[in-house]
Amino acid sequence: MSARHAFRLTKAVVPAAGLGTRFLPATKATPKEMLPVVDTPAIQYVVEEAVAAGLTDVLMVTGRNKRALEDHFDRAYELEHALAAKGDVDRLKLVRESSELAAIHYVRQGDPRGLGHAVSCARPHVGDEPFAVLLGDDLIDPRDPLLATMLRVRGELGGSVVALIEVDPAQVHLYGCAAVEPLAEGVSEPGVVRVTDLVEKPETGTAPSNYAVIGRYLLDPAVFDVLEDTPPGRGGEIQLTDALRVLAKRGPNEGGTVHGVLFEGRRYDTGDRADYLRAIVKLACEREDLGPEFRAWLRQYVNEEMHG
Repeated sequence: MSARHAFRLTKAVVPAAGLGTRFLPATKATPKEMLPVVDTPAIQYVVEEAVAAGLTDVLMVTGRNKRALEDHFDRAYELEHALAAKGDVDRLKLVRESSELAAIHYVRQGDPRGLGHAVSCARPHVGDEPFAVLLGDDLIDPRDPLLATMLRVRGELGGSVVALIEVDPAQVHLYGCAAVEPLAEGVSEPGVVRVTDLVEKPETGTAPSNYAVIGRYLLDPAVFDVLEDTPPGRGGEIQLTDALRVLAKRGPNEGGTVHGVLFEGRRYDTGDRADYLRAIVKLACEREDLGPEFRAWLRQYVNEEMHG
């Protein structure tokens, strides 16, 4: 393993400047990242995932009306004092947890010109280091540590690493899509492929595969120079997929090579209203404090619906 590959990643970038229009009117005054999944904001799950993988320096790329994000990860002295005065130790611990998770920084995207532009905004903070990008719409179950696997793959192979899932061909047009080829024997991690091409939301029938990119990336800092030269693509936005496509066609000495980790674990999509509700139900059912009572109610409710 080269010294370049062995560089320990500590920085994660979390784009959080979106308007959340699919969840209006709830997101008129509340950032979509702060919508609760059971009783925890979606964005906190993402930060906890980063920290569990050893990424303790988190940069959030925000926009207007995102002050609630900063407040959530800051100390709340009046609330803490009130809980301490009541002796409510459990809730006091919950309130303090979010402010003690990681070193969290913020930069404003300003003009929302796509994911690629949001990643570019991180350059002054990231510098010439490899880094992770975690999108808040994808929640990965902590029992399936995807980031840890991706970090091992990057340590072994270098370059950039993306997370892939296999989707129904009828759904692939909703994602960035990867053309892949198998690796030579000897790679220690199973389910790793070489990405040879990427297409952002391909037209129906034109996708190079059924492998869709989901919101977890480990990026070589070479991506910043590529993004500077990447013109607006689909939707008039600067697409990270287009920059990764350039890197995928480069050699290892040019900051190139892109590998994919095929993920078959538990993933919750909170970017769609129906999937958001399903995520809440699944996670609530699995909670020790809520699950037994909630599952009993859910069974009764479904039974009543089925039998009228």
